[in-house]
Amino acid sequence: MRISVKEIAELVGGEIFGAPDTMITGISGIKEARQGDITFLANVKYASLADKTCASAVITARDAAYSGKPLIKTDNPSLAFVRVANLFFPQNPGHPKGISSLAFISPKAKIGKNINIGPFAIIEDEAVIGDGAIIYGNVYIGCGARIGKNSLVYPHASIREKIEIGERVIIHCGAVIGSDGFGFVAVSGIHEKIPQTGTVVIEDDVEIGANVTIDRARFDKTVIGKGTKIDNLVQIAHNVVIGKNCIIVAQAGISGSTVVGDGATIAGQAGIVGHITIGDNAIVAAQAGVTKPVAANTMVSGYPAREHSQAMKAYACVQGLPGLYKKIKELQDKVNELEARLNRPKPQRKRI
Repeated sequence: MRISVKEIAELVGGEIFGAPDTMITGISGIKEARQGDITFLANVKYASLADKTCASAVITARDAAYSGKPLIKTDNPSLAFVRVANLFFPQNPGHPKGISSLAFISPKAKIGKNINIGPFAIIEDEAVIGDGAIIYGNVYIGCGARIGKNSLVYPHASIREKIEIGERVIIHCGAVIGSDGFGFVAVSGIHEKIPQTGTVVIEDDVEIGANVTIDRARFDKTVIGKGTKIDNLVQIAHNVVIGKNCIIVAQAGISGSTVVGDGATIAGQAGIVGHITIGDNAIVAAQAGVTKPVAANTMVSGYPAREHSQAMKAYACVQGLPGLYKKIKELQDKVNELEARLNRPKPQRKRI
């Protein structure tokens, strides 16, 4: 594909600085770009890279002040670059087409219009697949499960019985939606299983990463709110309620019955205990261990997690421990020396 800087600017609603007729033949990161590529710069602290890049043009923020290369200034360089990337590389052109003869579809299932189902997919009794949905091969959809319009389910995902998936949801390979919650009661030293009779509700425009597990509720429902994005290898336990437009990063774990507010961010490898609330727009930093509720619009980090500035002060103190230990050792040596002097027997004077 060949496209001019002017045409790209029109596509993303940007303002051109430099030669509008510069031709672009590809896209790349700012460090990896070559002649003919267009790249982007979203963070001004990396401004020096714009002068060093081999790219033929750069998409930047409105307030960028770089020179030497054609620039397309936009309100959101990252979003603008996504649109350009989609132009050069249309997403997922290899989706299944039509319904494979090798798929098993129960005659009691309800299949909408313009459905695409790959080979060896299994769709059980009473399942409902909405119009325009794409179900890859080797997907399992249990009895009574509902998949919304234009949703996309990649291979080896399992959607258990009576699970509700909204519209335009993306579920990546190996995700398991609706496995039993981890519920047991000890009786005479034996762990007896507690039935998990609830469901999982995934609202519209959610994306669920590879090998994510979302447990069904013991009663009622586990909920993933509209627009929330979940990275790979995340565990969400039974009866958790996650709000709208949250971000949950890889290897995070959320224990049962916790409520996460709208717009919250749970960073990588964070762990959250059960039965607490994470407020709207809160941020839980990577590897934080959250043992108490987190207020809205608050950032916490560390273990046990605390307000981020306090955690950084505590961490700074820990970093200073080797020097403090050395200082205390020196003082102890001096004290020991003084005590030794004080405890020496005094020489007796001779009488004349």
